[in-house]
Amino acid sequence: MRRWSRNLPRNGAILDIGCGTGWPIATTLAEQGFAIFAIDPAPAMLAAFRQNLPDAAAACESAEESRFFDRRFNGAIAIGLMFLLPEAAQRRIIQRVAQALHPGGRFLFSAPQAACEWDDILTGRRSRALGATRYHALLAAAGLKPLGSATDEGQNHYFEAMATVPS
Repeated sequence: MRRWSRNLPRNGAILDIGCGTGWPIATTLAEQGFAIFAIDPAPAMLAAFRQNLPDAAAACESAEESRFFDRRFNGAIAIGLMFLLPEAAQRRIIQRVAQALHPGGRFLFSAPQAACEWDDILTGRRSRALGATRYHALLAAAGLKPLGSATDEGQNHYFEAMATVPS
């Protein structure tokens, strides 16, 4: 998060989609001075988030319908969320993020690089990663420029994109 956020304006606004408890991601970003806006549909997760980040704006809503997308952000993150959703919901979130980012704003999300399906051990839900080719196509179709991807030491894969700057 620290490396990714270096590309964002100091004190900028970041939308954390599927924020969970806020630790360690949102807390790390808040410690760096970013204004955090958070969405999670689970009341227990959001209650923990509000305890961890009492000054952050937070809403117990689904990402597909959240009112926070009516705002503009310098960055948006969706760590551990996208692959838990059906393809149509993943596509909708990518489109909504593209519309909510300021030009030059960054989007970072995690999902396996290969297209695959599995039963998630934490949630018990059927999970589906669309794969790098499909994610890059969805990002581009929404007006986001894919910037690349990376894998961390825990073998989690991340995709990064930027909102295009009007010419």
